[in-house]
Amino acid sequence: MECDILVIGCGPAGLSAAGYAARAGYNVLAIDSLAPGGQLLYIDEIENYPGYESTSGYSLAENFEKQAVSFGVRIEFWGAEKIEKNGDRFKVMTTGEEVVCKAVIFSSGASHRHLGCPGEEEYQGRGVSYCATCDGPFFRGRKIAVVGGGDTALTDALYLSKIGSEVHIIHRRNEFRGQKVLQNRVRAKDNIFLHLSLNVERINGDDKGVKSVTLTDGSELDVDAVFIFVGIIPNSSVLEGFADLDHGFVVTDSHMRTSVPGLFAAGDVRTTPFRQVVTAAGDGAAAAHAADEYIQNL
Repeated sequence: MECDILVIGCGPAGLSAAGYAARAGYNVLAIDSLAPGGQLLYIDEIENYPGYESTSGYSLAENFEKQAVSFGVRIEFWGAEKIEKNGDRFKVMTTGEEVVCKAVIFSSGASHRHLGCPGEEEYQGRGVSYCATCDGPFFRGRKIAVVGGGDTALTDALYLSKIGSEVHIIHRRNEFRGQKVLQNRVRAKDNIFLHLSLNVERINGDDKGVKSVTLTDGSELDVDAVFIFVGIIPNSSVLEGFADLDHGFVVTDSHMRTSVPGLFAAGDVRTTPFRQVVTAAGDGAAAAHAADEYIQNL
């Protein structure tokens, strides 16, 4: 199969890129081994995406998909297995057909690293979250647990301390890995409590959501939400040895260009300081624009 632009990954970045490229007149194929929407499908409610006072992640994902399709994007439920470049054409082996194209926009996203404890999956979207700016405001004035000890955990604990009545940081080591300045700010907050050398053994709740967490010392901590920041895993294994990666994240410039001419990356899979739905969508638009310029100069 041939197309002008192949988009790998149908989250906010991929669908934004595909829509922009198709609207510019290109023959665009977008592939994803799962349903379009990416991490949006795991977010119960979103209230920080421009133009929406509040909407579900599923609904927003559906709107992204419908708009892309209305512009002429073809979507297939295929996964990418190998990428090669011969001359000015890419050849991508997928779980469906082999695709030959002029440019590739890689937007496969990243997966949150999970604790793997009982209750984590069960209460995801009902008190278990991996995004403080997305879900923190839903727990205003309530008790919140933060799991992790790096920069993200400390930064988001500080953010959540402005929202919740109490923030309990649970970290498996006896000291934090985050920046010293963040550690000092955390320790200076009256409503942040530290639980070091401990981990979450179980997340407990009922039909309404999270109620408490059981720690590895057997104690139980009453909280209404658990925010987990123990790292993310970029879905970039198909690019290993093909494009420059930094700890698995695809290295790009501000135009989403990678080390391989004609290969662009957008969204959570690339090196970026901030990962949100709105920034992913912006990445996708920028990648489509850069792909257009690249093809025009072939």
